[in-house]
Amino acid sequence: MGTVVSFDVSADDASESVVRAAINAAVEWLHHVDAVFSTYRPDSDISRLNSGGRTLAECSSLVGQVLDLCSDVARETRGYFSPAFAGRVDPTGLVKGWAVELASDLLVEAGVIDHCVNGGGDVRARGCPEPGRDWSVAITHPLQRDGFAAVVEVRDGAVATSGTTERGLHVLNPFTGRPATRLASVTVVGPQLARADAYATAALAMGDAARDWLAGLDGYEALAIAPDGTGWSTSGFTSVVALPT
Repeated sequence: MGTVVSFDVSADDASESVVRAAINAAVEWLHHVDAVFSTYRPDSDISRLNSGGRTLAECSSLVGQVLDLCSDVARETRGYFSPAFAGRVDPTGLVKGWAVELASDLLVEAGVIDHCVNGGGDVRARGCPEPGRDWSVAITHPLQRDGFAAVVEVRDGAVATSGTTERGLHVLNPFTGRPATRLASVTVVGPQLARADAYATAALAMGDAARDWLAGLDGYEALAIAPDGTGWSTSGFTSVVALPT
């Protein structure tokens, strides 16, 4: 996936062996997802699908599942999220959040309830780090190295950010084919990480139109930072540090 995934686990009710086995299963799952969906690996299902070396029916069933979800999200985002460009299939804007969400599910199924999985800034948090305290998720500032734009507290939810911090102007407006430049980053907080991930990507592509669209999403809140360092958020977005103005 071209990024780092970390696990933060609070597991007083689970043995060390159970926790290690659960994390190992989650890591194995993430490596499998990378082998299927990586656009950098010529032997992945997605790469072979794009090269014509494999049909969709010959790919892992996960490919069809993800592309169906991508189609749903494309409709929800008015086409600003697109799993294809220039004739190539690329669900990158959704698949990382989807994979991290399912890695979190594996931990829950193993009885490791209180945990936080961070996949390159896309976070799925469940339970709490200790009684009476939520998980604190820092949102990287796209214009300040080692700086934070905000810190949000999450008990059972997802936080996803799309921006220029790690990969520069990598998100394209699917209607123009040009890099999205009106926003430096968009963070979306909500119940599902796959959708939060895709919604953040779509909002970055929307630019100025993203504010009204994000405000209309049910169950999701957002923070956006502009290239000049100013920011705005939807009405329900809350942070434990001051937001950019």
